[in-house]
Amino acid sequence: MFFIGSISLLFALIYCSIPVASQQVVDYDALPSDTIFPGPWESNIRAPLNKSHIVPSKIFNFEGAVSGQESILQDADAASGISWVIRTGGLITFEFEENISGRVCFDVDSVKNDPYLVLAYSESPFFAGREPDATNDQLARDLPLLFPITHTGVNCVAPGYNRGGYKYLTVYVPENDIPTEGGFWHEGLKIPTRALEKKTEPWYSSIGQKILNWQEPVLDSKNKSQIEVSISAVWVNCTAFPSHPNGRAYTGYFDSSSTLLNRVWYAGAWTLQLSTLDPQEGGSIIEFNRRFDHNTAPVGAWYSNYTIANGSVVTTDGAKRDRMVWPGDMTIAVPGIAVTTYDMLAIRNALNTIYDHQYSDGGMPYAGPPMGALHEFSDTYHLHTLIGTYEYVLYSGDLAWLKERWSWYKLALDISIAKVDNLNLLHVTSIFDWIRPGMGGHNVEASSILYEVLGNSIKLAEWVGDKKTETSGEQWAATKTRLAKGIATMYCPADTLFSDNIEERSCTAPGKVTPQDGNSWALISKATTGVQAHNVSESLRKRWIKYGAPAVEFPNVISPFASSFELLGHASAGNHDAAVELMELMWGYMLDGPGMTNSTLIEGYRIDGYVHYPAYWSAARNSHAHGWSAGPTTVLSQGILGIELLSPLGKTWKIEPHLTKWLSYARGGFATKLGKFEVSTTRLIRVSDGRKVEGLNVTIPSGTSGIIKWHDLEQVITSHTAQTLSFLQEARLSDDDDVRTTQVHNFNWSDYVHDDSWVRPTVEERPEAVVDWEALEENYHLNDKKYVSLRK
Repeated sequence: MFFIGSISLLFALIYCSIPVASQQVVDYDALPSDTIFPGPWESNIRAPLNKSHIVPSKIFNFEGAVSGQESILQDADAASGISWVIRTGGLITFEFEENISGRVCFDVDSVKNDPYLVLAYSESPFFAGREPDATNDQLARDLPLLFPITHTGVNCVAPGYNRGGYKYLTVYVPENDIPTEGGFWHEGLKIPTRALEKKTEPWYSSIGQKILNWQEPVLDSKNKSQIEVSISAVWVNCTAFPSHPNGRAYTGYFDSSSTLLNRVWYAGAWTLQLSTLDPQEGGSIIEFNRRFDHNTAPVGAWYSNYTIANGSVVTTDGAKRDRMVWPGDMTIAVPGIAVTTYDMLAIRNALNTIYDHQYSDGGMPYAGPPMGALHEFSDTYHLHTLIGTYEYVLYSGDLAWLKERWSWYKLALDISIAKVDNLNLLHVTSIFDWIRPGMGGHNVEASSILYEVLGNSIKLAEWVGDKKTETSGEQWAATKTRLAKGIATMYCPADTLFSDNIEERSCTAPGKVTPQDGNSWALISKATTGVQAHNVSESLRKRWIKYGAPAVEFPNVISPFASSFELLGHASAGNHDAAVELMELMWGYMLDGPGMTNSTLIEGYRIDGYVHYPAYWSAARNSHAHGWSAGPTTVLSQGILGIELLSPLGKTWKIEPHLTKWLSYARGGFATKLGKFEVSTTRLIRVSDGRKVEGLNVTIPSGTSGIIKWHDLEQVITSHTAQTLSFLQEARLSDDDDVRTTQVHNFNWSDYVHDDSWVRPTVEERPEAVVDWEALEENYHLNDKKYVSLRK
């Protein structure tokens, strides 16, 4: 069942160091060129076979003066004589197999009368058409891109016009030179560039290329009716995930009896890949950028050429926007990357960006450049940087880097500890979090995250060998104890949930809120355990609606970010059935629901299922490939397969699988420098007598030790060589319960077959939700035009 073998030599080159600026960075250029776990599950990988030549799969729409729209697109560019001809007034919308990113190229056969094309991009089919979806918030939609065709042969848009995320590409020649909706963004205009300042330099000095003043392109109106472009091929050169020439060379995998869960795991992996960028192709919010690069691009223009980090690769929040380093996303993204592609360099460069711009008082910036110059700060995102630090070191084993950053880490931790006051809670002084309102005061989410960070910090101190922090370690443990007491005071027995804060959102306040994020973090951090943790988990489950788990702290919103925390919370509370149930309910909708991409994971959406994320007034601005939504990829690997690293690289580990009532089998694993961790658990029937059993295989690397916990089995393992261990568990059914006896013995797998008699439980129906339009209008101050446009 397993391919056994050490991959130590494969990863041996990964940990070479090269100098960049004043830092030493890990060279991950030697990442595997092919998958470490080959198998049929690779059919779920969304990454293309050739990232430099991604072709559309079909025609989504066509209008007016076009021909060739009946052509089958797959392999069309390799076929002889197939072409698409677009004339004045003609439009074709191409659809790709999945959400992608990159520069569009055309192979042009012939042209007439100084032609040009207009390009519009969209991740969602709801916004596929003559206007793109949105990267900025100044207009409901971005300006379409005017693309002059200068010659026959290959024509590619300029590097700065690397659209970060799209599944639909609309190509047209308008009837009028300048459309009524406000004009084009001219592909020929020179766009500004800038370099990332080092920490020792003044931030955000104007060192970039001087921007040209905007001028509308001059078009030849007299010949516009005769414009014609004949195209024999359309393709995209994807520049995302630059560490991986082969984007399918995964270092982890997941497979189960649920085809939906399998798709969800790989959608998370693909979302994280698309959100991993060349640092010089970041910063899509050019309205914000202009205060630093002084661009004079028109409102609604777009491009991605802001340098957001040092190095060759960096992980960001999303593919289309914001294309920046956001610490909050790291809590979900770092372990997700670790169990899929192992792009540790992308993570390290992101962390370096935040540390390099750490404020003099120890505070971490709310986000990386271009943010940070205005001293933007979030109590929660400050802590998420510290969580990302722990997770990076845990999976990479990069203790040398940790030693370089350790003093800054401790300074940052001191900032948060100092805010724990006589109420034994972290007093939040910043309103910034994940755009949800109401952040502030003595907040349960922030206090629980700090509780988690303190536990991580004690382990980091041990790993880095900081003997001088023993006193600090005692202080950290004492602060944890205080926080546990304070968090306990926020529990609302009538709701079996924690309140948002002890001020205006407390258990007894008229504005009581029992937040999804805060209750999830109380579970993740184990600030609450036992029966109370189970009750919190079940109370969160009872709030689910037809399209997922509502974030009640943010009215009208379903947040995959907060819901990723909820998944982690259910797993932490031992309620793995609820975790799998929510993945299929919510993430299944995120793949197959109306307006979704079927391949990547959306930033957020409305409680009625529509793709509008109420954090923004324009529904078109939603990101459909956002790393913070990839929680299932981590939970399926860590919670369901149960592979948990306890020390860097998995030198010590715990494996505790949970098949749950929803699955008949699950298998998967991932690799670190030490080797492969792999788990397979399945329901079986003994051929000789029909007895039902469960089988478990566990593969562990050499030179590691840990504990295997499986139902009533608890076995300590020390592995001197890479090995696979097999276990069987007999099940004796009684009227009251499933009474299990674990047996570990020599047996022949051929004596057992998969239990095809297993029946999946019935899924509970969930109620529809109704949008509170008055709350939307009140919270986001929508004017009448914008407000009406949201009522879809």
